Amino acid sequence: MIDRKTFIAGSAAGLLLARGLQAQPAGNPVRIGVLMSTPEPLPIDAGRMDILRAALRQLGWVDGRNLVIEGRHAGMNPQRHRELAAELRALPVALIIANGTTSIRAARDGAPGLPIVMVNAGDPVGAGFAASLARPGGDLTGTSAAGEEILAKQLELLSVAAPQVKRVGVLMNSANPANDFFFDALTSRAKSLGLQVERIDITSGDELDGAIARAKGGALLVLGDPIFGRYRERIVALALREQLPSVYGSRLFVVAGGLMSYLSADGWHWRSAAGFIDKILRGAKPADLPVQQPAQFELAINLKTANALRLTIPQSLLLRADEVIQ
Repeated sequence: MIDRKTFIAGSAAGLLLARGLQAQPAGNPVRIGVLMSTPEPLPIDAGRMDILRAALRQLGWVDGRNLVIEGRHAGMNPQRHRELAAELRALPVALIIANGTTSIRAARDGAPGLPIVMVNAGDPVGAGFAASLARPGGDLTGTSAAGEEILAKQLELLSVAAPQVKRVGVLMNSANPANDFFFDALTSRAKSLGLQVERIDITSGDELDGAIARAKGGALLVLGDPIFGRYRERIVALALREQLPSVYGSRLFVVAGGLMSYLSADGWHWRSAAGFIDKILRGAKPADLPVQQPAQFELAINLKTANALRLTIPQSLLLRADEVIQ
């Protein structure tokens, strides 16, 4: 006589086993590529890969058993990105996971015809990666950062935290092809808030001191970009030196001393990427897989930094925050 709990446990184990057998390809493991915009593996990249591997494992794909993940780090050199994408294609890999607009564009150009899983794409339709979110229509699909909406919200939150500010410098990596679209979106939202935005483009970390000094007397909005993640502590220190209220696209900046951040959870993008990888490896076409956008966003505020900037954060904003650092 088998009791109900034993039957359910046995059925679940059988389902997992069947899923694992279905995912197990005949012969050699499946190879997939990961193209990153960081110049070398960073701690944040390791965390992202851990999330990806865990999500893939739940779907029956185990790195080192029936799957091999080939990682490549290109920095911010678009040509190097394309070269590494071509290298991954020649291995060959079954698909490429590309993180951020620069990597996504390079993967598309360097490995034409290969399925691309986008992770945290700023604006896949505006950048020409997808015909629409519902029907991408090409070789690319994945997750979008809902970039226009996030940036507009960052600007709005900054104006609430620092209502005296009338000018906002927008720090950008000049190599990012999505910059024009993002700045146009910010300009439109700024007008409705009575703000003036100034575009501040840089090509390397050596330009940060002068670039951030240009925003003095106003505030600073730092676009989410791998090059800025690499110089996170320096950017935060420079913003504090210039007494700039600042908003970022990663909570790690707030942990490092930045004023506030607003973004979708990074882990969500990498867990979602595993679902796209699973479907494509089982035969689905990227053209038929809708691009996913996050439904929840996280607000972090550093009160210690607010005090250093002589800002009084409204209670209404603190109550909305997911994390308040004292």
